[in-house]
Amino acid sequence: MSSVGAGAVRARTGPGDRRDTASAAGEGHLEVVGLTKRFGDRVALDGVSFSVPRGTITGFVGNNGSGKTTSLRIITGLLEPDAGTVLVGGRPVTDAFRAAIGYMPEARGLYRDMKVTRQLVYLARLYGMSKAEAEREVAAWTARLGIERYRSAKLKTLSLGNQQRVQLIAALLNHPGLLILDEPFSGLDRAAAASMSEILREAAGRGVGVFFSSHQLDLVDSICERAVILRRGTVVAEGRVDELRDRGSATIRVTFGARRAPTAQELSAAMPGARLLHGTTFAVPAGADDAGRVLRAALGLGEVTEFSRRRQTLGDVFAEVSDETGAK
Repeated sequence: MSSVGAGAVRARTGPGDRRDTASAAGEGHLEVVGLTKRFGDRVALDGVSFSVPRGTITGFVGNNGSGKTTSLRIITGLLEPDAGTVLVGGRPVTDAFRAAIGYMPEARGLYRDMKVTRQLVYLARLYGMSKAEAEREVAAWTARLGIERYRSAKLKTLSLGNQQRVQLIAALLNHPGLLILDEPFSGLDRAAAASMSEILREAAGRGVGVFFSSHQLDLVDSICERAVILRRGTVVAEGRVDELRDRGSATIRVTFGARRAPTAQELSAAMPGARLLHGTTFAVPAGADDAGRVLRAALGLGEVTEFSRRRQTLGDVFAEVSDETGAK
């Protein structure tokens, strides 16, 4: 795997496709089993296990310090675990087999003073392509991601969104069977995030296993089929996003008028489990038949200006399994 932001890959499933996609997909099933890692006295990972099925997009979420980046560095071979194993396609990951992984690190590694085409062609040559083939691949990918006008520009002159697109090309360039991205949506505007999401969906549609970390829970909720939630080095929830939503309690949102809002103690006594969302708006866990009870309790506490039942989101699930409110 290249140290400049992407892994060399052999499974061709996009521009310049030359391999059977089923073969590429077979390389895309990731299994992480019992990963443990210590840094001195600090336990960074404590028996972390999860899977990323081929042809799916899986989001990886957790607070700062939860172990996400440590996990990704172990999976990609940049860090050795103290215990545990990583399997891709059912086989232990060797240095040679990591050629089936495309990796986009959070600390972006491309050369800011080098022209876009020159460094992408350079990477493609490292992956074993001929110069002509590399140039065709770079031309195809830059056109696909809408940055062909910047092929002769230095990376540092591009907007953040376009720099992210170049980084994504570096990870996709040789068509991985498994794609791993650390905070790929960080700093992107809405249009750039939509473009990134489309590319990831297309990759999964070709059988690639897509695994990315993000602190944007609404984004993970909207584009991921599966999610893994990490807390203090331990997996506290994993599975299909729709099943994770159904696993938690339904939520009723109550907003009180500022002049007659209850105290936290009054609210907790009347509606156990209620948590502050913002201002005078609270979320109350409730079953299917609890709306009437919650409304009566709320009216007894103060002036109710808004009362609505809402579908459980991944953010709600995260709040339930984490004792902290952050999500990065």
